[in-house]
Amino acid sequence: MKKITGFILLLAVIVVIASCGGDNAIEAKKKKIEKLRTEQADITGQIKTLEEELAAAGDSSKSNERTKLVAVTPVAQQVFEHYIDVQGRVDGDENTTISARAMGPVTKVFVKSGMQVKVGQILAELDAQMVKTQLADLNSTLSFVTDVYNKQKALWDKQVGSEMQYLTAKNNKESVELKLATLNETMDMYRIKSPINGTVDEVFLKIGQNVAPGMPCFRVVNFNSLKVKADVAETYAQNIQQGNEVILFFPDLNNQTMRSTISFTSKVINEMRRTFTIEAALPSDKSFIPNMIAVLKIIDYKAPAAIVVPVNTVQNNEGKSHVFVAVNKDGKTIAEKREVKVGRTYNDKAELLSGINAGDLLITTGYQDLNNNEVIKY
Repeated sequence: MKKITGFILLLAVIVVIASCGGDNAIEAKKKKIEKLRTEQADITGQIKTLEEELAAAGDSSKSNERTKLVAVTPVAQQVFEHYIDVQGRVDGDENTTISARAMGPVTKVFVKSGMQVKVGQILAELDAQMVKTQLADLNSTLSFVTDVYNKQKALWDKQVGSEMQYLTAKNNKESVELKLATLNETMDMYRIKSPINGTVDEVFLKIGQNVAPGMPCFRVVNFNSLKVKADVAETYAQNIQQGNEVILFFPDLNNQTMRSTISFTSKVINEMRRTFTIEAALPSDKSFIPNMIAVLKIIDYKAPAAIVVPVNTVQNNEGKSHVFVAVNKDGKTIAEKREVKVGRTYNDKAELLSGINAGDLLITTGYQDLNNNEVIKY
């Protein structure tokens, strides 16, 4: 019992000591706060005194005036072009697939891909043995009837023999000649010929292969007569005219570009696709391949001396557009808000019709949070 009583007294002493220690810590913190407040008041007073001294000395800057760092670009007149972008393809008036006109196996192929050919040149031959046999027979018959005719004519010229014999010999000769001409035309159908001057782009057949009329055998392209064709939405029918300038862009030729003009615009709208066809001429160049993708940038508007700015520098507020320019005023550089009239835009460029002039310093970086007449530095 004595041990329990002693333990309770020990606990009571510990609680009293802890309570006194907590009171001392709180008092220490209160004293430290009072000290810091005194120091703060002293520092504030020193700052105020220094500001008053600077103002008395005529310093133009104020500690509460914010100076913002920006970047500027001088405004200059330049050519501004607005484009209509359309995807097209390389095509040609003389880009033809040549087919067989008769049926039979291929016996000879005279050309390979890449070879130059001329109009009427024989590219391949089909098996025409039956026709050749008929030709040989007709040639023999023609030789015979020609001899008969010549003898009858000689006799008739001497008034020997009857007129009927002469006319019969003449008719037989002419009949065989007509059959021979027809058979020669049939024989020509077994020869596949080029209808144009150009380059053999592809050979579709091999010796021994059976072909039939209408079956593709060769592709011949005249690289001196290529063009770019594209289908354009009818929305632009009034904007695109023959003679419009166009920039041709070829992504598969290392992004090669060139300028051309619209050489043809169709006058009929395709009912299914609601488009019309345009064409632009291409220079002679074997690097252009039929059906290659081409992007047409059609110039539908051009201003030779326009004020052009980055489109992101033009800000809109309550239906009005404005930009910020840097100007000097009262010995300070400030941001001046200029209301502008925007013309056309293309990609990241905007044409300004009014509001700023050539030579103005357009703020291109840091303009987002600017206020009118705010002090800036660049």
